[in-house]
Amino acid sequence: MNNTAIYRNIVRAIGLLLLQLLVLNRVDLGIGSFHYIHFLIYPFIILMLPVNTPKAVVLLASFAIGITVDMFYNSPGVHAAALVVTGYLRALILRFLAPYEGYTNKTSPTLVQTGFSWFISYTSVMMLIHCFAYFSFEAFTFVYFFDIFLNTIFTVIPSLVLFILLHLIFRSKF
Repeated sequence: MNNTAIYRNIVRAIGLLLLQLLVLNRVDLGIGSFHYIHFLIYPFIILMLPVNTPKAVVLLASFAIGITVDMFYNSPGVHAAALVVTGYLRALILRFLAPYEGYTNKTSPTLVQTGFSWFISYTSVMMLIHCFAYFSFEAFTFVYFFDIFLNTIFTVIPSLVLFILLHLIFRSKF
């Protein structure tokens, strides 16, 4: 990975983290007793790392980003645990979704480099994993499976739509 890619990933991480912590932290789209819609875009920091990023770096970055989010959300390690699970399973999902010709050394799982259908498949699966882990850790019991399921679905969809819009707006810089 060259210096430009490293700087691009750092700028993207800072931008997404600031958006999550300063703006989306305050957004409440609950209607009556329906409080299942959330925006979680910080996992995309880990999802957009280059394919050849070492697993140890992915896991350390996942923990650091998750703990940072936990400090702002006042949640004791829930975001960190869910993001570490996501980072851990990232290599497996990338291997499972690998194109026939494989990845190149410079491949980063972005919309521009991989195409729309692959990008949607990858980010959907990873966000489902992340959100299910997050809401499961938050509830800490499967007694609330229906609530975990609703939270997962109604968080994945708006988060994906928001990130794709951001990705398209900042296509040359993201």
